[in-house]
Amino acid sequence: MGAVQFLPGHHPPYDLTYNDVFLVPNRTDIASRFDVDLATADGSGTTIPLVVANMTAVAGRRMAETVARRGGIVVLPQDLPNSAVAETISFVKSRSLIADTPVTLTGDHSVSDALALIHKRAHGAVVVVDNGRPVGLVTEAACADVDRFARLHEVATKDFVTVAATAEAADIFDRLEAAHTDGPAVLLAADGTLAGVLTRTGAVRDGIYRPAVDGSGKLRIAAAVGINGDVPAKAKALVDAGADVLVVDTAHGHQVKMLETLRAIRDLGLGIPLAAGNTVSAEGTRDLIEAGADIVKVGVGPGAMCTTRMMTGVGRPQFSAVAECAAAAAELGAHVWADGGVRHPRDVALALAAGASNVMIGSWFAGTYESPGDLRIDRNGNAYKESFGMASKRAVAARTATDRGYERARKALFEEGISSSRMQLDPERPGVEDLIDHICSGVRSACTYAGARTLAEFRDRAVIGVQSAAGFAEGRPLPGGW
Repeated sequence: MGAVQFLPGHHPPYDLTYNDVFLVPNRTDIASRFDVDLATADGSGTTIPLVVANMTAVAGRRMAETVARRGGIVVLPQDLPNSAVAETISFVKSRSLIADTPVTLTGDHSVSDALALIHKRAHGAVVVVDNGRPVGLVTEAACADVDRFARLHEVATKDFVTVAATAEAADIFDRLEAAHTDGPAVLLAADGTLAGVLTRTGAVRDGIYRPAVDGSGKLRIAAAVGINGDVPAKAKALVDAGADVLVVDTAHGHQVKMLETLRAIRDLGLGIPLAAGNTVSAEGTRDLIEAGADIVKVGVGPGAMCTTRMMTGVGRPQFSAVAECAAAAAELGAHVWADGGVRHPRDVALALAAGASNVMIGSWFAGTYESPGDLRIDRNGNAYKESFGMASKRAVAARTATDRGYERARKALFEEGISSSRMQLDPERPGVEDLIDHICSGVRSACTYAGARTLAEFRDRAVIGVQSAAGFAEGRPLPGGW
């Protein structure tokens, strides 16, 4: 992979971000977007080019399970204790490659209990169980206009679709269609106990996506470490717990302490890909790779929750940063992840065209059912979750909770990042899978416009043009149409 290919006369003497550029369509013989393979080749095992950033408000076990099932990978935050990370990795590795994990309660639980849990998963149902066997299904609609203290056995439907867990996804779709139900199918293990749930949309997705799996056929998951403390020991513990990718993460990755940490981890010979960052320069990229990184995280300041550029003036427009770092990494047989600044599917496509092997997503996924926060409703009836930056007051307080009070107070003076922001759930795309569909649809289409069947071909064939702010605005649809 070489440098980005610009239209003649379109290589300006200043750095570019995603809004500054566009893709030029090429001649193509690709008839369908489903002819495009979105698998990456950076060792992460992703079959779609999406990595969920290690943000406490975004990356948890529900997110990790769901994203890996669709081919991406989630990086667990470095602030978690090793025991919690090990528990989450074990949970994700035990999940089905097809069925979603159900929310379960007993018949003696209340409607209020169900409503508190029902939005923890996008399938929108609670399975009522008795000794592990499903005996009812409760949806939000079933709870409408019902006393909140009513017991679930009073409101649960007993007429729900059950299917053997070994059934093909297409057959489960047909069963749900024939039953004319909007609820999920309840999947049964051989002994009749609950094995999972699957919606019609989930069955369709199973035919479109390939899960990101390890050598044993289990879902993949990554974990992050910082650069303070006994990092090699923590890194080994995470790998022993089953992490498939290790991410060494700090805001300023091009520093001596990071390079020393990377070398120490590399010398352990852990046998999994090592990602490190962040940086925005070719020099930083080369230094991180020389120290042991297989993947370099690129991006300083473009994140939706990040105030680094406004506080310090430090950073770089993301498209140019990714392009320069990707070219430097390719010369050394390594890869880069574009970290931050993506707000539309076009941004993901442009990051890949610039040379990224994967694109990291953070706040964009915070407003989904699968993010760790509790679902809240504002005064206008809009559903939202709270998100916060990882250099914010809230995140720093969590990270320094065991420090001496004086040290916590000193560190609090140097916080960057937004401590709290309401991330509304998109009514059309409230689940992370809905957003993955949205993103992958755009990336697949971009590849077909470029005449590329793989991401490697896309990087080679993509032609980039530079546009004015008016040019970018022209491409945005008018609210409500004409």
